[in-house]
Amino acid sequence: MRNNLQLGTNMNLTHLDEQNKPKMVDVSNKDDTTRVAIASGIIEVTPEAFEAVVNNQTKKGPVLQTAVIAAIQGAKQTSSLIPMCHPLMLTSLKTDIEELPQVPGFKLTVQAKLTGKTGVEMEALTGVSVGLLTIYDMLKAIDKGMVIRDIQLEHKSGGKSGDFNR
Repeated sequence: MRNNLQLGTNMNLTHLDEQNKPKMVDVSNKDDTTRVAIASGIIEVTPEAFEAVVNNQTKKGPVLQTAVIAAIQGAKQTSSLIPMCHPLMLTSLKTDIEELPQVPGFKLTVQAKLTGKTGVEMEALTGVSVGLLTIYDMLKAIDKGMVIRDIQLEHKSGGKSGDFNR
């Protein structure tokens, strides 16, 4: 068994120990900084499903409001879902859902924030994923062919690695 998994230019993975066993990274020596991450994703739906959501005529209730709650809950549960994520004390979660009539579909954006030793990218990405899956769940009786796409990190700030902007 190889001691290190190498990517590209000899970059070692931080979630493996000297015996090549999985580990959660020790962040105890890192400085507390304000960290922000913004992620987004899109769900494409049929015109019929789009109109049902916009006109609040779905059988399962208010789709977009439920997706917002799900996105917040998903972000808060990230460390329970992603094995190497640290449990974090998030100080802020903001969501936005944009109607995309030309697609048709919806773009969900989640901003996660905290002051701490590790970033919140996974929380923002998980929030987007869970929120979009909630839209899918609530509309699947109308449209089984929905497509969830372009889940991505838009921005991150704070920490040693600095800022990232897509």
